[in-house]
Amino acid sequence: MTLRISLLLAALLCSPLVRADIFKCVDEAGHVTYTNNKPSGKGCNTLARDQAVSSVPGGGRPAAATSTPSSGASSGSAGFPRVDSGTQKARDTDRRRILEEELAAEQRSLEGAQKQFSEQEAVRYGDERNYQKVLDRLQPFKDKVQLHERNIEALKREIGNLR
Repeated sequence: MTLRISLLLAALLCSPLVRADIFKCVDEAGHVTYTNNKPSGKGCNTLARDQAVSSVPGGGRPAAATSTPSSGASSGSAGFPRVDSGTQKARDTDRRRILEEELAAEQRSLEGAQKQFSEQEAVRYGDERNYQKVLDRLQPFKDKVQLHERNIEALKREIGNLR
């Protein structure tokens, strides 16, 4: 028994340590890729052994402020182009119009689905002696009605969130 343990310990002590270099590569579009294969392209750096590997900006560490108070840009809009108020108002108007059109189309679809459901509910086939068969047949129609109701609710919520 002790011989087995000593052989196991000897084997563990003789095994080589595993080590891999991690490379962080940033392409021309700014996409970050981490790899353990030696990259051939530009923009790749070897990470320090104690450096955290993360695809989240900041890597879990507190992020430094990217904009200064004198730059005039808020921290939430850093790097984004500014849009004048007229252009933004036109975009908001277009968005509201599109959402209202989608809402009207969804309401028409709901009415159609409710009509189909009520028509199917009124029909009784000869092989449906068991009421569970009726419920199974009606379930897709009921699901469609519920889907349109959820879509209408979501569209109304989205329209309510507009400025």
